[in-house]
Order: sequence, then C-alpha cells, then structure tokens
Amino acid sequence: MLHELIGLGVEVVRSTDRKMAGMKGEVVDETRNTLVIEKGGVEKRLPKATSIFRFTLPNGEKVDVDGRLIAVAPEDRTKKLMKYCR
Repeated sequence: MLHELIGLGVEVVRSTDRKMAGMKGEVVDETRNTLVIEKGGVEKRLPKATSIFRFTLPNGEKVDVDGRLIAVAPEDRTKKLMKYCR
C-alpha cells in the first residue's frame, strides 16, 4: 500500500545514529533525503537512508519502512515503489 507520509505518526525504530533511535513525532514535511518530524512544537530533520521508520496509518495500523526505499523525491516515490507492489 502506498501512502502520503505527511501527517502520519512516525517513530525511528533503528538508525545508524543512536541519538535518532526512538525519536517520535508527526511527519510535517519531507524532501528527497529527509523527513521533518514535529513533537511538542520542536521540529527535527531526520535522514531517511540511515533509519528504519515505523509509521502509524490513519486506521491505526503500524508499518515499518526501510528509509532507503523512500529516499526519493515525494513526487517520484509512487513510480519507484510500484514495482514492489506487483
């Protein structure tokens, strides 16, 4: 299932940067290489390619995603990931 990331809850499950592991918040923006999350009025920019993220979908389902798979421009993600959904 493909989904817009902005507005979803997210947690960093694993990261090569130990300081990032366990970070939680809501995705408020993204670029090709980063997610911007906000929690308590503070925004943090997290690199996608070095982490495993756990997104919470609107229906409450939790999905773990390797950041390397989503390290593309948001507008190009659907085209790239469609090959994995077949």
